[in-house]
Amino acid sequence: MLSDDIKKTIQGAYSQFLKTRGLQARYGQKLMIAEIARTLMAVEMDDNHQRRNDGHVCVIEAGTGTGKTVAYLLAAIPIAQLLNKKLVISTATVALQEQIIYKDLPELKQDSGLEFSYCLAKGRGRYLCLTKLDKMLYDQQITSDPTRALYEDEQPDLRPEDMALYQDMINALASGDWSGDKDDWKDELEDKLWFRVTTDHRQCTGRRCSNVTQCSFFKARDNIGNVDVVVTNHDMVLADLALGGGAVLPAPEDSIYVFDEGHHLPDKALGHFSHHLRVISTTRWLDQCMKSVGPILNDLGESAEISRCVESLPNDLNATKANMERLWPLLQNLAGDLADSNEHSPRYRFPSGVVPEDLQTLAEELRQDFSRLLAKFEKIAREADELLEDRHGPIPKADLENWFPVFGLWQSRCEACVQLWASYAIADQSTSMPKARWLTLFDTGAYVDIEICSSPILAANNLQNHLWRSCYAAVVTSATLAALGHFERFRMRSGTPENSVYQIVPSPFNFANAVFSVPKTATDAGNVAEHTQSIIEQLPQLIDPSQGSLVLFSSRKQMREVFDQLPSRLQNSILVQGERSKQETIRSHKQRIDENEGSILFGLASFAEGLDLPGKYCTHVIIVKIPFSVPDDPIEAALAEWLDSRGGNAFMEMSVPDASIKLVQACGRLLRKESDEGKITLLDKRLLTRRYGKALLESLPPYKYDFS
Repeated sequence: MLSDDIKKTIQGAYSQFLKTRGLQARYGQKLMIAEIARTLMAVEMDDNHQRRNDGHVCVIEAGTGTGKTVAYLLAAIPIAQLLNKKLVISTATVALQEQIIYKDLPELKQDSGLEFSYCLAKGRGRYLCLTKLDKMLYDQQITSDPTRALYEDEQPDLRPEDMALYQDMINALASGDWSGDKDDWKDELEDKLWFRVTTDHRQCTGRRCSNVTQCSFFKARDNIGNVDVVVTNHDMVLADLALGGGAVLPAPEDSIYVFDEGHHLPDKALGHFSHHLRVISTTRWLDQCMKSVGPILNDLGESAEISRCVESLPNDLNATKANMERLWPLLQNLAGDLADSNEHSPRYRFPSGVVPEDLQTLAEELRQDFSRLLAKFEKIAREADELLEDRHGPIPKADLENWFPVFGLWQSRCEACVQLWASYAIADQSTSMPKARWLTLFDTGAYVDIEICSSPILAANNLQNHLWRSCYAAVVTSATLAALGHFERFRMRSGTPENSVYQIVPSPFNFANAVFSVPKTATDAGNVAEHTQSIIEQLPQLIDPSQGSLVLFSSRKQMREVFDQLPSRLQNSILVQGERSKQETIRSHKQRIDENEGSILFGLASFAEGLDLPGKYCTHVIIVKIPFSVPDDPIEAALAEWLDSRGGNAFMEMSVPDASIKLVQACGRLLRKESDEGKITLLDKRLLTRRYGKALLESLPPYKYDFS
């Protein structure tokens, strides 16, 4: 129940914020504040302050210009404080995360009269592990000793410039010029270089680490428990929930979540619940484990429990490796012809997720093999963990700290193998939802490997079990959550409860400032060759090279073909995505416009969402075709197959709603503020000739239409 006191608090903060910043109230923003407040205050608590009813999830589509960030912050912060809950704001992109933490929250705190504290939460992988850095530098010094014998895989691969970078990190930490946060480092860091000096929960010795008082991650984590608002990202929330919740972020039952850019949540969740394994890479890893048996016994052999487990590893490692080697010829029979494909990483998908019986049988054997290994790795890690607690134990703490991250890596990798093989060993029941299972061929440069993959086709069940049922309350918002005017697509993919609140609030934009056009000369994009040629012929007439334009393609190949055949006078004005970084491409585009030169951006799907080119930076958006999903994605193909098998129509239930969302996003690149105006052109006549075209048109904002 929304009390008068909380209403006054929220209304007063909103009025003060608008007045201080010289802003006008927006109708959609007011609706959004009210809807969120009603939903959160309708949640009932038991004597233990836990939720005891449903209807605790609020899904709101709010178009660009609504001011949704301010809306959900104003509504949720006072209520979270009243209920003694943590407010966890989650985004899909770093850009929005930084906007909230460095702009929106400071402005709200300064201008609304609300008193609250906040911080940014990141995973261990974003922070330097000082122990790993120290060990790596020490190992490098030892390996430079020419009298020391090395295993082949122990040969150092650090370049002098890498060592200089790591030494700079040590110096910056010591001087206080750097916090250990990757995102605060002065230069961009290569993933390979950063991976060497960061860690995860399995490798980290936690509060027992000799460097814990200087640990960047624990310093940041300790701050989370002392603030009202925690800003993080979808991956971090999902990773925390996978660990049971409350591992890094506040516990879900004590949290009110806001998922901004919420349309990304289902796909992010699929990534967290999918499994992958590379055959040759895994076999080589088993060999590396074998080579480590002697050194472990040499360093940690004083522990009878560790010695017993490690001495028994060779038999299990050899048996597992033997079964892994049986895989290769079996998989080659399935995926051998992939080597002749022209694709970069060709795939073979198992129809309906059904794998051959001989592969299923071998998968069960491998599941058992890796389960035995995992049990021993866990036992070794537990014993090492207990010895770390013993100040007077028989093994030097330095040796334990050196090996503990290795045991953590072994556990993580072995657990991933168990999960993958369990997925392949169990046949899906005819009445259940199947998994997508496929093989991908990878050319590493040194050798060709086969990756075995498995994924749910929908994230709904996993999100229901891990998020919606466990959280106190949640708000999901984005500019594109509804498809074709309803939320069924999002509900199917995300599993939000049926009794959730679903609402679309209006944008303040005058969409009549934009003209939406499908020229009579547009062709059917289903005929790729004819369509490509028509784009080449039409673009010189459609584009004003003195203005700011954005041309969106669904295929990199088609984008390159069109660019290569355009007149040189037009090519000189075009910036093609992929030729330089995205940031540099946008910077160059804006600079050209600022210098009155005109500029044309050629981009793909990532330019159709989140790209902000207000005013003169973009006055014409050209979409070359209706953005239907690529049909060869194995998860989407398996989902379509499942929908059809149940008597549905995958094209109308999945492909058209997906295209609707993407088309709205692409059109949304034009109007970025209330004064913007311009034109949107779609070069695909299927919008006017196919029966699904009317539904797509009706899902667009109320633009002016020109089909002449």
